[in-house]
Amino acid sequence: MSIRKQSIISSVLVYIGFAVGLFNTWLFAKGFAEAQYGLTGTFMAIASVMLSFSNLGMLYYIYKFFPYYNDNVPPDKNDMMTIALVVSFTGFIFLLLAGFAFKNFVIQKYATNSPEVVVYYYWLFPFGFGLSLYSLLEAFAWQLKKSVLTNFLREIFFRLLTTILIVLVFVRVIKTFDLFIKLYAFTYLIIAVILLTYLIVTRKLHFTFTLSRVTKKFYKKIIVLGLYVWGGSLLLNVSLVFDTLVIGAVVKNGMTSVGIYTLAQNISSLIQAPQRAIISASIQPLSQAWKDKDHATIYRVYQRSSINQLIFAVGMFVLIWINFTDGVYTFHLKPGYLYARDVFLFIGLMRVIDLGTGLNAQVIGTSSYWRFDFITGVTLMVLTLPLNYWFTKQLGVTGPAIANLIALTVYNGIRYTFLLRRFNMQPFSLKSLYAILLGIAGFAVSYFLFRNYQGLGWIILRSTVFMLIYGTGVLYLNLSPDIMPVWQTVKNRLGIKS
Repeated sequence: MSIRKQSIISSVLVYIGFAVGLFNTWLFAKGFAEAQYGLTGTFMAIASVMLSFSNLGMLYYIYKFFPYYNDNVPPDKNDMMTIALVVSFTGFIFLLLAGFAFKNFVIQKYATNSPEVVVYYYWLFPFGFGLSLYSLLEAFAWQLKKSVLTNFLREIFFRLLTTILIVLVFVRVIKTFDLFIKLYAFTYLIIAVILLTYLIVTRKLHFTFTLSRVTKKFYKKIIVLGLYVWGGSLLLNVSLVFDTLVIGAVVKNGMTSVGIYTLAQNISSLIQAPQRAIISASIQPLSQAWKDKDHATIYRVYQRSSINQLIFAVGMFVLIWINFTDGVYTFHLKPGYLYARDVFLFIGLMRVIDLGTGLNAQVIGTSSYWRFDFITGVTLMVLTLPLNYWFTKQLGVTGPAIANLIALTVYNGIRYTFLLRRFNMQPFSLKSLYAILLGIAGFAVSYFLFRNYQGLGWIILRSTVFMLIYGTGVLYLNLSPDIMPVWQTVKNRLGIKS
């Protein structure tokens, strides 16, 4: 299955998943307190940190070395996943021990503003373990070109499990939030077991404790890769979730503020859908291209990922921004969620910049220059931690969004410069500018025509006008080589003649 086809199917699944996620957000906003919703966001943030600590570089080990194992070792003798799972499981054991040892430190930081974190402290660990296990299996499945399945499980099935739990609360089968959050703690573990079962039953995954000749040949490089990339990804992921953690620790009524911030994050994740799909479809081709020294393929993937993601990101950002306030009133969310609008503005702009710079992290991470990941990870953390703390103290819930916009812009600028100077690769063209100008034009027309009107009908009309302006411009200017073939396929399926 081609990158384009996998990306399209995965994008559809991701958007369906986001639709389920938005439905869950609406249910949370209607039936739960902001602090309770904020606790689920904190679960996700802390689980991401646990994943970063416990994987010990095994995700990038799979990304980088799978082609070598696949080309030189029979499937039943492939020890890659045995090594990855054993190492990561060992890492999680150490993390668990550290969690017990430093519990009093966590209590000291969160007891005043976010006591909910203290109450459910131990339930964070099954949630983090489930995310860690699933992420490893997902990385392996991507190499097998099973990104459609993994995106279904992560983006749709995981959210459906949450939907079921919320509905069970509403119908009083689950009578307390206490029971809800304890069951929620096992949701990632459920989808991890499903994916593990699939890989074993279909004989895609084998376990062997005999070291293969690939492992014996590359073990020194594997260890160095693991240490460097683990350090870099750890710093990166801590930087990416530090906003949620610092809000809970610093802002008064921490979990309520986290709930507002989580709403903005979840809505902004709509912008990320193409990125998740394209990454999952591109990791294996990039790994193979670096192994084969096929720089033309790498450059093509890098450029196309940039323009495709930028087109989606600009369009989705504007659609959400012009309808945000109207959406809060129309869907009768609690008035406190209006504060999420300003948070979304800065997080959304950050997403546009991140997607617009293409798959720079994956291009670097699958190359022989993966040590650069560590350097940029350190840079991002040095920027993110003090900026997040200072802006949060000064501006409250909006502060981390501004801090992250600044830090991620610098971070992506460094990666852009590195690829340009080292490989003479850069993702932008005049079409990148056209996509941004089209977004601005569509925003201006749809916003100023309908800014004084509210209601579902006006949301639909406002969105339709924008999509007509933006979509027509994208097609007319042929901004991406992947769009016209897709558009032609859609017309053929609908029986529309050129």
